[in-house]
Amino acid sequence: MKEYTILAIISVIVTVFVDRVSGIRILKRGEFYILLLIIFLFKLLVNDYLTGTEIVLYNPAFFLGLRIGSIPVEDFLFGFSMVTQSVIFWEYFLKR
Repeated sequence: MKEYTILAIISVIVTVFVDRVSGIRILKRGEFYILLLIIFLFKLLVNDYLTGTEIVLYNPAFFLGLRIGSIPVEDFLFGFSMVTQSVIFWEYFLKR
């Protein structure tokens, strides 16, 4: 079973849900996607090094096997969720 893939997809669904329920609507802001692009560029550099030099290994039984460079696609989904939820909670608690 592809547990890593399933959990990555669930994390994205939860993130979209949290964005809507919180009322922050970060996913509708253009500047957020600029931030995401910058973060993903650095992720490509660091994560590609870690996975390319086999410092970090993934068991093929747990993910799709689709990669961008040497990085599993699921890492980008988790990265999206982590960054987006951090911004959502920051904005939410800033307003309170």
